[in-house]
Amino acid sequence: MAFRKFSFLSLVAGGVAQTGLAPKKFNSLPLGAIRPAGWLSDQLNVQMNGLAGHQHEIHLDVSQVNNTDWTGGSGYYSNLEEAGSYWFNAAVPAGILSNNAVFNNLTLNFLNYVIDHQDSTGWLGPEVGTTKPRYLWGRYPFFFGAIQLVEHDPTLADRVVPALHKFVQVANTMLHNNGEGVDDWAATRWEDFVMALQWLYDFHPNGNEALLIDTMKMLKATGDPWEQVFATANFPTKAVDNTPNPFPVLTWHGVNMAEGLKALPSTFRFTHNQSDLARASEGWDNLFKFHGRPSGIFAADEYLAGLEAHRGTELCLVVETMFSGSFLYQVAGDPKYADRVRSFSSVAHSQPLTPRHMWTRQYLQQQNQIAAKNMTPNPFPNDGPYSNVFGLEPNYRWPKFITNSFVVTPDNKSLVQVYLGPFSTSTTLAGNNAVTVTVDTQYPFSDTVKTTVKAAQAFTYLVRIPSWVVGGTIAVNGAKATAVAPSNGLHAVNIAAGTTSLVLNLPAPITTESRPHGAIAIHRGPLNYAFDIPRTQKILARNAAEPRAVDLEFDSSGTWQFAIDPSTLKFVPRTVSALPSPVFDQAKPPFSMTVTACPISWSVAGDTFAAVPPTSPRCTGANTTLTLWPYGATKLRISEFPVMHA
Repeated sequence: MAFRKFSFLSLVAGGVAQTGLAPKKFNSLPLGAIRPAGWLSDQLNVQMNGLAGHQHEIHLDVSQVNNTDWTGGSGYYSNLEEAGSYWFNAAVPAGILSNNAVFNNLTLNFLNYVIDHQDSTGWLGPEVGTTKPRYLWGRYPFFFGAIQLVEHDPTLADRVVPALHKFVQVANTMLHNNGEGVDDWAATRWEDFVMALQWLYDFHPNGNEALLIDTMKMLKATGDPWEQVFATANFPTKAVDNTPNPFPVLTWHGVNMAEGLKALPSTFRFTHNQSDLARASEGWDNLFKFHGRPSGIFAADEYLAGLEAHRGTELCLVVETMFSGSFLYQVAGDPKYADRVRSFSSVAHSQPLTPRHMWTRQYLQQQNQIAAKNMTPNPFPNDGPYSNVFGLEPNYRWPKFITNSFVVTPDNKSLVQVYLGPFSTSTTLAGNNAVTVTVDTQYPFSDTVKTTVKAAQAFTYLVRIPSWVVGGTIAVNGAKATAVAPSNGLHAVNIAAGTTSLVLNLPAPITTESRPHGAIAIHRGPLNYAFDIPRTQKILARNAAEPRAVDLEFDSSGTWQFAIDPSTLKFVPRTVSALPSPVFDQAKPPFSMTVTACPISWSVAGDTFAAVPPTSPRCTGANTTLTLWPYGATKLRISEFPVMHA
């Protein structure tokens, strides 16, 4: 690839060099400091009892991860270019947060094997002792996994940190050698390595500060120019199927775009240039303006796919955008990032979940999806026609939503609850202030969030109030509830030493969103609502080694061609003492809506997906009442509805 010769003057604010890394608005807590509770803990356990927790036993790329010899670089180690690193990065937090001793032993064995086989130059991976070309990007997720293990168990630092620094030295040499090791994937995902280097700089610099900063600059200089890709003048405003990309083609790849959202906030830390954060914000807004979905995520199948409801969204894209949105919030402090992450987090539940277990997953989903089968014709220009079948493939919704749910301010004096949900956390703030927070809530399946804070000393507790909340209140220690008053999305509570109880009530109105062809989408709070199409199920294939792992085809078994009258939308909450398991199953959430609808003429494209919604359609039959469910609880759905013709 061509070496991108950027002037280092472009990497500093106003051409005046500044040293060190700019602080983030908020700092994350180490892995294990935040624990899931309630429905969220149950959801994680269901995942670990399914394919996510057993992938290493049956998947071809990973079936030898449990081989203690791993001779010849077998199993995941031989796939450190991609599969091994991804599995490791996901398995580390999944095992720790679910207290899965088997998984934790596997990840530790994997870490030890990789480090034990580091060569004298510092290189990590199966290329050691071979003539295979060395590419950098497959190591980046490995760094993330290793960092999380050190955060959880600081005694590992003496073994892990020197190995990471040794790799940085060889990587820096390669980058200065005309960008050696930078293939197309490394060029687009360089920000992940920058983030790992910044962790070393912040917590374990080992006297290598100058080398770490230089390596960050070289990664940007040899990487794709995200500051140009995200600029409004260059950003694609429709599906890119037939649009020439002025930048390297992988920049419009959906997962790369999701990962690239981290590039400019990571760059800002060493450039100290506010324009990096401004361009990141611009790119975020463009992405959702031109390719956004009512579910909160954006469409790419594999490349950016515009606004049409039959185009696909990839599971990997969802989890990477969650990670990037959390990082953007921590660096920039803009609540729009946290709001959107919370609004689309349920999308990750709908894709891999089949009824009552998680042994299959769906590669691509659609906002309007009337079947999940081998598609004829195929609406996805780059992915195969089998892409929306529920089947046996990697199944991870990385638990980074949990690990980013609390952060601390840079002075370490205040604790911030970013995401609302059932969590607990224990940490020590400045002045040796030991703080424990327990959040008891069914949110987003309830509007009430009860929090108990125990603190050794007084401090300020900050809780994010989502932008969709109208009429929110807070009651402290049983006193009369008062209106929440967030500043930049955060409501401050003065916590005294001892125990403090908080009760938040966070109601939200029903809202509608305009979609192409005069259609609308329905929202309340963080949840998008959809009509759950009745369906039949057919097993297409069953894994010989694990009979629970199947490929499933779904077909609609009832009418889905409806127009709705949005003026009749009604929210229908149910009070339940405990949420069902898993909560994202058919008709299980305690929140639903009803709406008046009528049958209409609505054609099918080929035999597998809905054509675009008809504009102002006339009813072809009597009115009926539809029940709408949270998007994540549907497998086949209509979520962009035509509106009844007046």
